[in-house]
Amino acid sequence: MIVPLNEFDFLKRALAVYADKEAVVCGAHRFTYRQLGERVNRWSNAMRWLGIGKGERIALLSMNCHRMLEAFFGAAQSGIIGMPMNFRLMPEDFLYILNHGGAKALIVEVGLEHLIEPIRGQLETVKHFMVASDSAASQPASFLDYEALLAHASPDPPPPVVIDENELSALLYTSGTTGRPKGVMLTHRNLYFNAVNSIIEYELTHDDRYLQITAMFHCNGWGLPYAVTGVGATLVVLKQFDPVAVFDLIVRERVTVCNMAPTMISMCLNHPAAASATLPRNLRLGTAGSAPPMAVIAEVQRRWGWQVQQIYGLTETSPFLTVSRLKPHMRDWPEPEQLRVQTRSGYAMLGVDLRVVDDAGDEVPADGVATGEIIARSNLVMEGYWNQPEATAEAIRDGWFHTGDIATLDAEGFLEVVDRKKDLIISGGENISSIEVEGVLYQHPAVLEAALIAVPHEQWGEAPHALIVLKPGQQVAEAELIGFCRERLAHFKCPQGVEFLDALPRTATGKVQKAVLRERYWAGREKRV
Repeated sequence: MIVPLNEFDFLKRALAVYADKEAVVCGAHRFTYRQLGERVNRWSNAMRWLGIGKGERIALLSMNCHRMLEAFFGAAQSGIIGMPMNFRLMPEDFLYILNHGGAKALIVEVGLEHLIEPIRGQLETVKHFMVASDSAASQPASFLDYEALLAHASPDPPPPVVIDENELSALLYTSGTTGRPKGVMLTHRNLYFNAVNSIIEYELTHDDRYLQITAMFHCNGWGLPYAVTGVGATLVVLKQFDPVAVFDLIVRERVTVCNMAPTMISMCLNHPAAASATLPRNLRLGTAGSAPPMAVIAEVQRRWGWQVQQIYGLTETSPFLTVSRLKPHMRDWPEPEQLRVQTRSGYAMLGVDLRVVDDAGDEVPADGVATGEIIARSNLVMEGYWNQPEATAEAIRDGWFHTGDIATLDAEGFLEVVDRKKDLIISGGENISSIEVEGVLYQHPAVLEAALIAVPHEQWGEAPHALIVLKPGQQVAEAELIGFCRERLAHFKCPQGVEFLDALPRTATGKVQKAVLRERYWAGREKRV
């Protein structure tokens, strides 16, 4: 017997086993699984009433909220493709994403409408604009009322839809090396297997209370909402990261598991409120986005008694590929050696084949020294990039996904990412395309040449830094160039520093040698990311 895999299965199990158990805590809202199931049914019926059917796209623009969860499960139930979008982007970014993805409907959290209004007249496919709010008084007249739509829809299950597990569930736009974001196509099968691996590696049970800190537009919240639901645990939703709010929810809601980017962990450790916070011990903390410094892991475990494990992956892999946990024989190792293991990217999760290969495609020695590109083969790897067959063919070659990350592999099977092959910067967990930012810098009338590189940053892991050659006779201040970028780009993409050079180093063929530019910033460090 073959039953197609679908993320809605996780909610079906919770409804069958844990219907009256608390499912979601989101601000003042508390829903049991029965109540969550009814809201998901209403969501599916409301979208059906609007004429949105299987295979069509619904875009979501929201901070973390229970309504994101409703869309995740409602879309899976209906065969609709969800498009969660990064609320930190600019209106022009949304214009491209919505038109390129062909979204038929858009659900916007109240307070974010200003990001859509300037481009609304240029949207080619969006037919329905909805705004989600707890207060009817705050509803703009030009948007449909999300809560009113749900209130008028039936709480009963919608008519069943035949959905193949290899059909698309989510379309997630992520910055790449080409300037424009690429739409990563994830299937029901992809997201299902990621959730199963999350249950295994986080050791989730119905006793857990998971704090959703990670932005839910990031690969559907890294897939943890599905995993947490499947075991009947409770999802505690934090709207937007703030250390004081994190401490408060961990204590008040008796949180046992959470994820944070290394940047967030450092901000929590260094926040004044941390000195007086009495936090529960033995909380399981996952971290990803960039490698956490050893000192940060050590301090979290020493001060709070939390168990830290690093995860590595990409949006294109649903997202988890590896986990860095101590193996049984490592538990008696000296603490410095254990911490060294925890800073590595980790070993393969269940159902993941990994190789580290050189430019000829040959595997490098598993000696922890030789470097090569990580390539992966798994049910977790995306279907491809939306309407970009050439980019898909470049990324998936001979049945293997090429990550663009350079790593070592040791005899224990642990990867350690040390550099990046792609011209991509990851700052505070957000992808930044160097080409996109350079394109904006070239628009400034004083700029002759521009190169954007990643430099080490204590808080963000790495940060974008611009190297500029000015046109003859031109002068411009660092602050002016940064301000010029901030007017045209999401602020996290903008250079945090600018340096003026007489010329950029180039190869014989004229290509800018970014490795040469990065060298003096990264000299003496084992990793270049």
